[in-house]
Amino acid sequence: MKALIYLGPRNIAFDTMKDPELHDDRDAIIKVDKCAICGSDLHIYHGETFSEDTGYCVGHEAVGEVVEAGRGVRQLKTGDKVMISAAVGCGQCRACLAGVVNKCEHNAAGCYGLSSRLQGCQAEFVRVPAADFNAQKIPDGISLDQALMMTDALATAWFGARNADIQRGATVAVVGLGPIGLLAAEAAFIMGASRVFGIDLVEDRRAAGRAIGLETPDPADARAIIQEATKGRMCDSVIEAVGHSATIRAALGLSGKRGTVSVVGVAQDRTFEFPMSKAFGMGLTFRIGTCSVPQEWPELIPLVQSGRIRPEKYISHTLPLSDGAHAYDLFDRRADGAMKMVFDLGL
Repeated sequence: MKALIYLGPRNIAFDTMKDPELHDDRDAIIKVDKCAICGSDLHIYHGETFSEDTGYCVGHEAVGEVVEAGRGVRQLKTGDKVMISAAVGCGQCRACLAGVVNKCEHNAAGCYGLSSRLQGCQAEFVRVPAADFNAQKIPDGISLDQALMMTDALATAWFGARNADIQRGATVAVVGLGPIGLLAAEAAFIMGASRVFGIDLVEDRRAAGRAIGLETPDPADARAIIQEATKGRMCDSVIEAVGHSATIRAALGLSGKRGTVSVVGVAQDRTFEFPMSKAFGMGLTFRIGTCSVPQEWPELIPLVQSGRIRPEKYISHTLPLSDGAHAYDLFDRRADGAMKMVFDLGL
């Protein structure tokens, strides 16, 4: 099959690799219809990898059709159109059955496309372990593009907003206005926020924020502007959707007393100095972590079906998989309005 393969920093190749095979009776093979680049894939692209491997398929966001299923797969059958959860669990323990993949009691929690251990989704086919749990039939009324956004981006945005303790009437700031940040801002309004500030260095992204009702001060002056706008109270909730030390520090600086800072950007700085004394004095709540995608789907599915959230509007580019290297380059440089890069394997 053809796939996008990580060969080293800024080196993503469209090449041939071995077709996936069933490893277990509970596995399924999915023929990928569409897949996408996540912002966290740029960590791998930059060489900030999660393993020492090279030569593996990248990506963890995909939708497609079941073409083979093991004897132990009960909920899915050949021909079903499915969305694949980016977060993988065993699907058998109490935590997984409750949807909380990152508490998997069998230590099976993982993600596609971080190493050769579980090959990625930016390919013609992908093996889904514990398929009854790690994939779900696309619900009625949800398009392929919408389902694709639900495999990670929308779920992570909702998780980030939920972790931010947003109350009715709250003032919220979102740091980083990529698709996850913008969707988190939409989630904040749904949860009752009365005012949402959006912080991003890229004017096109700030413009996208204004289109959904955000106040988007110049990043250099954002803290002072928010301080004046709130009469010194600052923000009740802050969502960080980048994962860089500088943006996490900025998020901490936007929080008011008894505020909550929720970080969903992939943070890998092991030397980050947390302002413990200041946080203690403010009574700050700080949460950071990855999303357990299946846990968020029950709330998100009706929101998408009803049109309350339209995550597909943040797809900026749809390209053939063979344009993978070009797509990564555009996305990395935020060039040509790059927001969400999708590969359509029918092109």
